[in-house]
Formats: sequence, C-alpha cells, structure tokens
Amino acid sequence: MRRFLFLLLFTPAVLAAAPQGLDALAGYAGRWKAEIHRFKTAYSDRGEDLFELRNDCWRSAGFFVCDQFVGGESKALLVFLYDARSGGYASYPIAAAGVPVVHPGALVLQGPVWTFPWDTEEAGKITHFRVVNTWESADSILFRQEYSADGKQWTLMAEGHETRLKH
Repeated sequence: MRRFLFLLLFTPAVLAAAPQGLDALAGYAGRWKAEIHRFKTAYSDRGEDLFELRNDCWRSAGFFVCDQFVGGESKALLVFLYDARSGGYASYPIAAAGVPVVHPGALVLQGPVWTFPWDTEEAGKITHFRVVNTWESADSILFRQEYSADGKQWTLMAEGHETRLKH
C-alpha cells in the first residue's frame, strides 16, 4: 500500500475572492492543528490522528514552495507553478524520506473548494485519488481523501478538519 497521502494535507487558506496566480497560495504558510479520521479501505487503515502541521513557504519568480512539517519533522517539499494562460496550477510534492520521488499533480480551484487530483497505475490498472479541501473560513478547512476506479464513484478514505493556529 502506497503512503503519500500525508503530502496533500497541505491546505491553502483562500476563498473565492482571494488573489489569483501564485499569490493565491500565500495562505498556505503557517501552523495548523489537524484532526483526521481514517477509514479501512483498500488504500487506507482505520485510525485517528491529531497533529500540528507547519508550512514554511516562500515565493520566487514563477514558483511557490513550501517545506511541510508534520509533528515537527520535515516531510515534504511542495512546489507549485501557475499557468496564467490556462489558469491552472501544477503541484510537485517531493517526499523528504528515502530517495526523493516527485509525484506530479494538479490543483483545481473552484471557489472555496480546492481539489488535488492524481492517478496511480499498478499492473496496468489506473486508480484515481483526490484530496478535497472545503474552506469554512480562512482559518478553518474541512477535508476528505478519496479514491475511485472509474473517476465517478468515490470511496472515502479519510476526513478531517484543520484549524489555523494563531501566534
């Protein structure tokens, strides 16, 4: 079972009226309290977690980058690009452990709903995954992690809530 879903707990603090392009990603920065409820599926185990997530972020020309810490440990470097012509985002999470592997993905913004979709292929079979963040406010996010064999019917793997921690 592949374990790289933690990379996508990273959440943008942006609502519909927020800036576009790379500036929209500035809400990523900061500390968050994350609570997650995992369900037993083919791609996840049942369990509960409560942890602090910290995103140390910066922008440089055409990139927005964050070093993501989970429980005080650097877990991933997240690199984002924005294509102004299409209005689309690309994401490249790079795991900190072991040999770095890049999992290219996308980020789709639809108002307060931000979706990170990606696919995996194993033995010729494609499985679709996504993390969906729904913003209640700039400091509160509901999220869910799902998978699908056909891209239409989704199975819930985990759900949770993140709250921005104030200094």
